[in-house]
Amino acid sequence: MNTETTESSEWQKNIEIAVAPRYLAEQSSPEQAEYVFAYTVEVSNLGSEPVQLLSRHWIITDGNNHVREVEGEGVVGEQPHIPPGTTYRYSSGAILATNTGTMEGGYTMRAESGLVFDAIIHPFGLIHPSALH
Repeated sequence: MNTETTESSEWQKNIEIAVAPRYLAEQSSPEQAEYVFAYTVEVSNLGSEPVQLLSRHWIITDGNNHVREVEGEGVVGEQPHIPPGTTYRYSSGAILATNTGTMEGGYTMRAESGLVFDAIIHPFGLIHPSALH
């Protein structure tokens, strides 16, 4: 394993990502197969060096196993700097054709030292409350 790979792995451990999804009934149209979900993401820098979130990559899979990928600069129009010991929070959303699905992906981050690394977003569910019955 080379040094940069080791450093990148260490940085991944320093970034903690928590996601809280919720179903938005008032914006959804089940009769038109549009299920709207919002999610709030918290990106915490547990390291000792500032980082910047450069870009995002989401993999969104609906209940029919239809996969859509979303990539782009930053999040919600920002490329936030996250100082050590702080958390950056934002909210966004996704529309599915089914009442359940999953999201996962990652952020490309850059440490103040210049090292670029990926922070992994583990899979989480987008689930209509009635799907749990």
